[in-house]
Amino acid sequence: MDVTGMWVTADGHIRQELRADGRYDEARGTRRSAYTGSYTVTGSHLDYVDDTGFTATGDIRDGVLFHEHLVLYREGHPRPEG
Repeated sequence: MDVTGMWVTADGHIRQELRADGRYDEARGTRRSAYTGSYTVTGSHLDYVDDTGFTATGDIRDGVLFHEHLVLYREGHPRPEG
């Protein structure tokens, strides 16, 4: 499953770039690179390891990324009004 690209919350506050090299860069509001690290994909499941050692998971269902308590939509695809 290709997960690369920019994923954003409905309100645009959180932006998570999943890069083809297995790295991610997450911005929050005006804070660029608030979180950075690596990720792996198994089917539709993602495992994240932040550069500080923090771990998280995510799952893509129906084109939506559910990342811990966040719901992110692929940039450029329809999403609910925020």
